[in-house]
Amino acid sequence: MDERDVRLLKAISDLGTGSPEKLHERTGIPVSTIHYRLNNLREEGIITNDLYDVDLEKAGLGVTVIVEVLADYQGSYEDVGNKILAIEGVTQAFFTMGETDFIVIARLPNADAVERLISDFETIPEVDRTNSTFAVSTLRDSPRALGSYSLETLETELTEE
Repeated sequence: MDERDVRLLKAISDLGTGSPEKLHERTGIPVSTIHYRLNNLREEGIITNDLYDVDLEKAGLGVTVIVEVLADYQGSYEDVGNKILAIEGVTQAFFTMGETDFIVIARLPNADAVERLISDFETIPEVDRTNSTFAVSTLRDSPRALGSYSLETLETELTEE
């Protein structure tokens, strides 16, 4: 990636759109160049979708639960991870180092769904224990991680020299 690619990615994150016209307004990069670069970023797998984000709270999935999972398993952590990912409502899962084996984020509609979520974890034989935390208030929940960085930092850290 070069500076223009990083500027485009930052603008997509900030604007919440991949519209070449809006990206041109933000970056000053010609629209034809934006089309070309977006295609290249898609081919490289850096851009993976068209950014149709959903406000989960307004859609009825306003309960966020963060679950620490302690597991006892033989073989690959991916086998246990796949069982965790199969649970309805799990939107993110991370394999971690330390006492906790997995950190899971679930977006759910109500307290009944939280009870179901915990029951589903209990059906996974490798899961020894879970520790669940309810998010009381969302301070930031952005699918666009680049938005938390300044353009200068991204250019310094991500461009190839």
